[in-house]
Amino acid sequence: MNAFLAEISGNLHVAAAALAAAIGIGLLGSKAAEATGRNPGAAGNILTLSIILAALIEGIVFFAIFLA
Repeated sequence: MNAFLAEISGNLHVAAAALAAAIGIGLLGSKAAEATGRNPGAAGNILTLSIILAALIEGIVFFAIFLA
């Protein structure tokens, strides 16, 4: 019974991390598009920062998968 509860708990943690990462990447893309619209000259810097931040957000999901 305890193993079953641990498995469900681990699955819930991974699902919560994946949902949070999806929301985070959505917000990141939205704000990056908004920032590029406001200052098109900084598009390269915004793109670089967005890619780095998206990779860090994805890393959170991988940590949750490996630790669950």
